[in-house]
Amino acid sequence: MHTQARPIDRPFWTPGVLVMIGLMAAGGLALLSRYIGGLGFATNLTDATPWGLWIGIDVASGVALAAGGFTTAALAHIFGRHAYEAVTRPALLTAALGYTFVAFGVTIDVGRSWAIWKPMFYHNYNSALFEVAMCVMTYVTVLWIEMVPIVAERFGSRFRLLGWLDRTLGKFMWVFIILGVVLSCMHQSSLGTLLVIAPTKLDPLWYTSLLPLLFLLSAVSVGYPMVIVETTIATTSLKLDGEMEVLTPLSRFTILTLGLYLAVKIADLVLRGQLGRAFSGSPASISFLVELFIGGVVPWLMLLSSKVRRSRRALFVVALCIVGGVLLNRINVFVVGFSPRTAAHPYSPAMGEILVTLGAAATIMFLYRVFVSFTPVLSARTMKEVSR
Repeated sequence: MHTQARPIDRPFWTPGVLVMIGLMAAGGLALLSRYIGGLGFATNLTDATPWGLWIGIDVASGVALAAGGFTTAALAHIFGRHAYEAVTRPALLTAALGYTFVAFGVTIDVGRSWAIWKPMFYHNYNSALFEVAMCVMTYVTVLWIEMVPIVAERFGSRFRLLGWLDRTLGKFMWVFIILGVVLSCMHQSSLGTLLVIAPTKLDPLWYTSLLPLLFLLSAVSVGYPMVIVETTIATTSLKLDGEMEVLTPLSRFTILTLGLYLAVKIADLVLRGQLGRAFSGSPASISFLVELFIGGVVPWLMLLSSKVRRSRRALFVVALCIVGGVLLNRINVFVVGFSPRTAAHPYSPAMGEILVTLGAAATIMFLYRVFVSFTPVLSARTMKEVSR
């Protein structure tokens, strides 16, 4: 049972919020050094190794982990499973914030950030990166359009323009919902296409012509686990009901989506004759096995148990493993397994890169806290309401 979505009545300035602000400040100083001293000063990126932590985590991982937005929107609004409406709003908020900072990550990673607008006017229709850029820009816009009813519900009576936007967009919101799902499927797969053109640079454990399909399947498989993780963290920290009546049935979809992803991934590895390479004992193979088993096979087997799906703690651990597995997959593909032949030495992130990434993650969490505190995003009951 859920109450109507409403702002959360909790003290805003908590120790956790202060920690977020500290990380944001550290990330801001590191970002400032990037623009004062340049990429070479603040990062370990070079002409031979032009991407690293910011692309691997801030962009590729951010896109994948924001998949809860389009997967829950599809489930609740397109397939008519309205019982999952309770987790759709927070999932869309997470997606909107996540994709916004994906765009931010690309901007700071580009050497000439002031030229980031050029793909909108100078089109290269043969480039997978162009398709990703246009889809992400459009999808960010669509996500914030989908957030308009939430903000208008709280402030529409105070700001007439916001109320008018809500009434006008409400007539066509179904178009934006469908567009969001289509755009997500397009750019999730196209991120994998970027690596298809680099067969000599990517380790055979990850390089395959099926990378676009694997990227899409992994994004779909991590969508609902990400919703479970963020819902559990939010409800626990804010002392709200855990919403297990929604999360338990939601986890059953992951059995199918994750199982399909693992089946395709393992079959592809066998058919390419690379299965033995996974057990070679190299750092890359160890990272691959952690990704495959700890982040995939083990949590999938655990999800088969109804006892695990009904346990809040166990379900959170399983979902966290799946999220970690997809996160590690993107790091493996874009950083660990990616080795340009012209690189003089292996890449490792500089402290400036790490601080900017931590600052961006803290900013997302801080803004999430602001939204749930002042707009009707969460509908979970308080513990007092549960005990009545």
